[in-house]
Amino acid sequence: MDKNIKKTNAARLLDQMKVAYDLIPYEVDENDLGAQHIAEQLGQPIERLFKTLVLRGDKLGLFVCVIPGAEEVDLKKAAKVTGNKKVEMIHVKELLPLTGYIRGGCSPIGMKKALPTWFHESIVQYDHVFCSAGQRGLQFRIAPRDLVDAARGQLADLIV
Repeated sequence: MDKNIKKTNAARLLDQMKVAYDLIPYEVDENDLGAQHIAEQLGQPIERLFKTLVLRGDKLGLFVCVIPGAEEVDLKKAAKVTGNKKVEMIHVKELLPLTGYIRGGCSPIGMKKALPTWFHESIVQYDHVFCSAGQRGLQFRIAPRDLVDAARGQLADLIV
């Protein structure tokens, strides 16, 4: 690993759990924080790049969905798998105070408070995937099972 890359809290947590990963830096474009831009920067297919979304349900409260970069979360499916009647994305202004992360740098690992987490079931078909390491400009390259286990996540069909 490049010695100039500072470890994030998420990376330190994976170290404590003895989970193998690589930290992969990429060039941040403040005007394009989308997954497609990141996948292009990494030279990876967008299907291997997973984005972390934080939602609020009427019963469960806050929870996390980690889905492929090009996809949209299906709110009805998310509600069903989480035992909610109604769910919505949290407002971007709420992200930092609730998770400790900013938009474009939200990782399923190391949020302020551990939240119930679901990963789209397609994640396990890959030998490795990419997801935010907890700051803009840095991704984890990690085995999907290790990521799901580290986040104490579950698999579900979550996309439109």
